[in-house]
Formats: sequence, structure tokens, C-alpha cells
Amino acid sequence: MTAYSSVGARFLAQCEQSASAEAFRAPTVDGGWQSLTWSDTASRSRELAAGLIALGITAESRVAIASSTRLEWVLADLAIALAGGATTTVYPSTNADYVAYILTDCGATVVFAENEDQLDKLRTADGFVGSVRYVVMFDGERGDDGVLTLEQLTDIGRSHTSANPAAVEVALAALTTDHLATIVYTSGTTGRPKGVELTHGNWLYLGAAIASEGVIRPDHLQFLWLPLSHVFGKLLLAAQYEIGFVTAIDGRIDRIVDNLAITQPSFMAAAPRIFEKIYSRVVTTAESGGGAQRALFGWAFDIGVDAVRSRSAGQPISRWRTAQLAVADRLVFARIRARLGGNIEYLVSGSAALSPQIAEWFAAAGLPILEGYGLTETTGASFVNRPDDIRIGTVGRAFPGTEVKIADDGEILLRGPGIMRGYHGLPTQTAEVIDAGGWFATGDIGTLDSDGFLNITDRKKDLVKTSGGKYIAPTAIESAIKAACPLVSHAIVIADGRNFASVLLTLDPDAAAGHPVTDVVQRAIDQVNTRLNRWETIKQFRILPRELSIESGELTPSLKIKRAVVARNHADLIESIYTAKGSRR
Repeated sequence: MTAYSSVGARFLAQCEQSASAEAFRAPTVDGGWQSLTWSDTASRSRELAAGLIALGITAESRVAIASSTRLEWVLADLAIALAGGATTTVYPSTNADYVAYILTDCGATVVFAENEDQLDKLRTADGFVGSVRYVVMFDGERGDDGVLTLEQLTDIGRSHTSANPAAVEVALAALTTDHLATIVYTSGTTGRPKGVELTHGNWLYLGAAIASEGVIRPDHLQFLWLPLSHVFGKLLLAAQYEIGFVTAIDGRIDRIVDNLAITQPSFMAAAPRIFEKIYSRVVTTAESGGGAQRALFGWAFDIGVDAVRSRSAGQPISRWRTAQLAVADRLVFARIRARLGGNIEYLVSGSAALSPQIAEWFAAAGLPILEGYGLTETTGASFVNRPDDIRIGTVGRAFPGTEVKIADDGEILLRGPGIMRGYHGLPTQTAEVIDAGGWFATGDIGTLDSDGFLNITDRKKDLVKTSGGKYIAPTAIESAIKAACPLVSHAIVIADGRNFASVLLTLDPDAAAGHPVTDVVQRAIDQVNTRLNRWETIKQFRILPRELSIESGELTPSLKIKRAVVARNHADLIESIYTAKGSRR
């Protein structure tokens, strides 16, 4: 196997190997889709890279991207890699104060901005924030000094290449696997985000580890909508450069299901919330379709889930049950798969805990979900279930080369080539999570079975203790409630320092329409309570007047709940639970 010194070098090698094959597919303004071959992608990103070099970008120079997921994001990121710089990711939803903090902290000198809204966040009275000297716009015209369009940067690159034909090769030759490739700022469920430094070696390891599994093939087509500002989205690009499959890319969340039908991908990765929404929409549609449809749907999934559980337990499926499954597949499951494109071999879940009930439902429909686990600090993925070896309720086994052990207090510790270089400019905080032996403390609690499958119990900091001294892991309870009640979009368990557990709920407005919500929710909670310890059972619930949002600060851009913000925003409502006359104790 050829050893590569940088992501850019690995990308160019794939471009040479697969030159005329399709690499990317993206929507056009007229509603169609355009394709780029590997050769086209190399040409466009090389020109942009030469432009960056002409603007002064050298090894490890920080270049930020503030944009939603789109083809131009990928081209900008590749250009930064080919110029030897280090991509700093900025969520497009990040407010101006945090943008200024991130760009100043990392020392970015060039920023790719999606549009005028992102540009406005970069402006100051006398120029741009921090050390930013140039802003390159994906959409929009050239404005003040220092503001360029993507086309103008391309023209600068062409001129620079004419005078310096080997500019990109020289930049790449200066890189080693230890050089900085990316700074990803953690979402920060509490406090200011920290910049996680990931090297070329980190990304090359992850791409090669994914390729070694043989799960993703060169003939596969991925649909990619995930935020590329998040490590989960970006790791899929590293895998693509290693393997050579095709990626159809469109970051518009409201277009996911429609785009699946159009692009007909082999696989898609998503956060659990996306799978929960698909589940909720399908279930509520079936239930509203009348008695016969509802009965058929329920019958199909009863036998489908039963078969999934039997296979997981190593039990044979009878001929009669096999015949029933064939009927269920033809009448119910095949229609669901067709709505999602008809070609999906598997789905991939990460970034948060996936409810086992949701996983079983998708598996019954012939859409197995490969749940995985990783952190920004571990280049996004350390464990994953394989298609031929799925254990629902676990996050699978470690990638080759990643070591794992469980500390005395249950914390998961990891070591290997995927561990970050450190937190940018924070040596003390780096030393707090990476010990002298190279073991990274994840902050997650879990168990490892004899076959190496990892089960995540909860975030160490999310474990709560009731006033009676009993510990509760909220995540598992919250996932169970969402699985039991498709109307629920978010669930937040409240129990820390309280004498009983309660839950705040938000509803999916489309799914909840026309339902007797309170009764449906209560039945679901009663069902979940039967599987909990006495001190874990939910005694009361409250439905919030609106959904949680990134704009309110209650969700991170990767859709994780900021518990402290939710508790602060709804403090009066929470207090009413525990002070109201007749509260159950």
C-alpha cells in the first residue's frame, strides 16, 4: 500500500486512478443535478489552491469555511489541503460573536463565506475580524477590498500557475502526516468551543481504516447532507478519497427524503434525529390511513421486528415466518425502501445515541442502520457496526488500529492514530484528556463485551443524581420515549437534585396534528416506565410550547441538546412540576 503524506496527495492519487469516473453530483439552480468527474474536481480545486498560495497560504496557514453543505464547500476544503493550509470549520448558524472568537483564536487569514449573511459576520469598523485579510464568496459579487468571488480566486490561481507551474506540488511536498490539516471547533454544549487539531495522519488513518472493512465500495453512491463543519460529515470525504465512490451532495435538510428518491444512493449517514423523523412520518401516515392500512402496517412490523430479534439471538426463522416476511416486504417494506430511493444497502448513524427500537424498525424494513461512535477528538469515528455483524444497542467494534479500555469508573478510554493532536492553544486542557500513555478520556460511560462490541451508557457529565442519591442516565430514557411515541421530537429528563424524575417534551407539529396528544404521550411514558427501575420512572411530563432550535441556543449545530440552556430557558415550567400541588413523589 502506498504511504501518503497528506490528504491532498491521497486525493490527487484517487483522481489519477479514477480520472474519468464520476466523483461528485450536486443540484443546479434550475432544479437539475450536475456531475463532476475526479479529473474535473482535481482541476477546479488545483486552480483554487494556486489562488490561495498566491494570497500567501503556506503549510498550516488557517483558512476558514463558513457555509452550509454544498459542492463549493468540498472544493474549498480540497483547495486548502492542496495549498498546504489547515481548514477551520465554521457552522453557518454560528452567531457573529462566536465567529469572531473562532477566527481570532485560530488565526485565520482567509475565509470562504457562503453569502452576504456570512460576510456580514466577518466585518468590523476597519476591515475584518481577527487576522482575516481576504474573504472568498461562494454566492455574491466582489465588494470591498479583500472580498473576492470564487471565480476571481480561480483566475488568480490560473495566473499564479502560469508563472509557477509546480506551485501545488511544492506545497504538498512540504507536508508530513504530522502537519495540521483541520481545526474543528467543538459544538460546546457548555462554555466556549475548543479547537480540535486534526492532522493529515488522523484523516489518512480514518480513510484507510474505513476502506479496510470493505463495507463501502468504489461502485457505491453516497448521499451527503451532513454539516461539513462537523467531523461526522468531513470523515465521509476522507473515506471517499481513499475508496473512490461517488457522493451526491446537498445540505438542505428539508430536501433529504426527496433527494434520496432522486439520487437513489447506496448509503447515507445521519444523526438519529433524521431517522426519528422518518420513522415518525411513516408511522403517523400509516396510522391515519384507516383501519385496514393501519392493521397491515402493524402486522408487517410485528413480524419484521420479531424476525430481527430472532436473527440477533441466532434463532432460525421458520418457513411460515419466512413466507409471512415475503408478503410483508412486498406490501409494506418495499414501499418504504422505494420512497428512500430503492437502492439503500445500509444507513449509518452517529453523533448521538440511536434508540434500539428505531434501529429494529429500520432493520425490519430492510434498511439496516450501522450505529457508530466517535468524537471530534477521535476524528469522528472509532467504532461501528458492520452490515454482516450488527448488534443493535451497541456501537459496534473498534476500527483496526484503535485500542479501547474501560476505566475503573466506567469511562471509555481510546488510543490510536485517530486521536487528535490536541486542543488549539490549550496545552493544559489537552493534558487533562490525553495522558502520558496516549490514552484519550472520552467523557462517555460504557461497557465492552467479550466480542469487543461497545455499549454507551451515557455521557459522564450527563449522569444525574436524585435527591435520594440514585443515579439516572437520561439518554437511554429519552431515546425510549421517542421510540414509544412518534409524536415526540425531543425529550429532556429532569432529575438532578430532585425527588423524582420528570421529562420535558417537544412535539413534531406534523405528526401531532389531529392526535389526542396528552393521552398518547401518557401511554408511551407508562409503557417506558415498565422497563425502568423505580427511581428512574417518569412521574410527570410537560410539553413545551415550541420545538428546540439552534437559534434559541438549545441545540448545537449537530442537533445535540444543550441541557443547561433548556433548563434555564424553561426554569419556571420545571419549577412548577416540583412545587405544584399534588406532584407525585
